[in-house]
Amino acid sequence: MTDTLDLGPQARLVARIADRVADGQLTGPTPCPDYAVREVLGHLLHLSRAFAQAARKDLGPELDRDPGSSVPELESGWRAELPKALDALADAWRDPAAWQGMTRAGGIDLPGEVAGLVAVDELVVHGWDLARATGQEYAPDVASLTAAKALLTPAEGGDGDEGGLFGTPVPVPDDAPLLDRVIGLSGRDPRWTPVS
Repeated sequence: MTDTLDLGPQARLVARIADRVADGQLTGPTPCPDYAVREVLGHLLHLSRAFAQAARKDLGPELDRDPGSSVPELESGWRAELPKALDALADAWRDPAAWQGMTRAGGIDLPGEVAGLVAVDELVVHGWDLARATGQEYAPDVASLTAAKALLTPAEGGDGDEGGLFGTPVPVPDDAPLLDRVIGLSGRDPRWTPVS
């Protein structure tokens, strides 16, 4: 799809949203059914570190861990660590070599370009989870949304039990905003609210 994509704008957006999360919101529900706000934040911290390693082809044990094997813990210093991890993630993917060759993430070997798209998709979708759960405005950059849609679209209409890459897609009108279409493809309902 692309030689490189700047993850910086999306990483900065997620960092701003995370910074505005109040302590009292950490136990609140999110569109990600198994995660409260604190788990989404923990997942973002862990995935930022892991995908930065994947970009650098630093294939240590962290990249063998299945992200779905346990609920992510939120570290006590997350307010300082998450912005740094997001910056490091974006910086690592600015190297054109990150998008080439093979790497590993979540215990799966995959091409660098695919890993980069997964990283973007994770930031877009979990950024939306966090923003929606905490009542914040959310406007990802078009390049990140387009990349996330490109990753999710091939899974659309699958004939397996899940039907999509991350779950059964939620039907969204073709003329809906691009963000709503991406969120629907991710298996989430774009109309979700904390009191749904």
